[in-house]
Amino acid sequence: MITLDFLVNALSLGSTYALLALGMVIVYGILNLVNFAYGELIMIAGYSLFVLSLGPSLPWIVMAILSVGVAVLTSYLTERVAFRPVRQSSPTAMLITSFAVSTLLQNAALLIISPRARGVPLARLFSESLQVLGATIPLRNLLAIGTSVVLLALLVVLLRTTVLGIALRAASDNFRMTRMLGVPANLVISAAFAISGLLAGVVGMFWVGRTASVTPTIGAAPLLVAFVATVIGGMRSLEGAVVGGYVYGILFSFIGVLLPQGLLEFREAFMFIIVILILLLRPEGLIRGAYSTRRIG
Repeated sequence: MITLDFLVNALSLGSTYALLALGMVIVYGILNLVNFAYGELIMIAGYSLFVLSLGPSLPWIVMAILSVGVAVLTSYLTERVAFRPVRQSSPTAMLITSFAVSTLLQNAALLIISPRARGVPLARLFSESLQVLGATIPLRNLLAIGTSVVLLALLVVLLRTTVLGIALRAASDNFRMTRMLGVPANLVISAAFAISGLLAGVVGMFWVGRTASVTPTIGAAPLLVAFVATVIGGMRSLEGAVVGGYVYGILFSFIGVLLPQGLLEFREAFMFIIVILILLLRPEGLIRGAYSTRRIG
């Protein structure tokens, strides 16, 4: 049965997945790189929240902002230290580098902190609910929707009205031509990684909020969701990434309602069947990017 709380939950999932997919496409559109270390940024944000909770007492919002900042810094440093030196190499080298960065960050968490789940502090909003028209709606879902809408709106303003945003959009469409016009490649790529880290850090707050804990492998599931959502929406379209995230979240929620109880554990399998059908009809995704260009370092 489709109820108000179901619709809010579906929109909450879609909003979170849209941010995930957008963070992946911003980098892919410029470098042709599927960054498999992207999920580890969520892990970094979660562990930052855990570590900050061990120190002096700080308001939760301050710890959350600092944790997102650590994710942004980590994303920037991975581009600067790991990806920039191999950018002139083959796409395979970039791909292997992303796997290496992912493995390195996971093992660092295993060695420095623990392989076991660690509890993280959450704001009271994450455990409270609101009664609306007879439906019980968790405030964290409303917070996820509101945060996503605000971030997407700010990104639209950034991409459409600022010099950096215009350079990012141009590079995403045709990186070779953008460089020929004099736009500094390193600045654009670093900005793309920083924005990707920002989106991953924000999503990380809501992702760890589901269980109030963080593990070294917590980034695996959101990485898969981000990749599938970008494939649905279009790997070269920023708008497609947002659309793909919402489509994935809404379809995933509807499958959970329509499937019999005994088949719920196979929900992801049914989701992938739907994805395959979408790609058979639209191999380039729901929204096609303006250009398909070869990666230029």
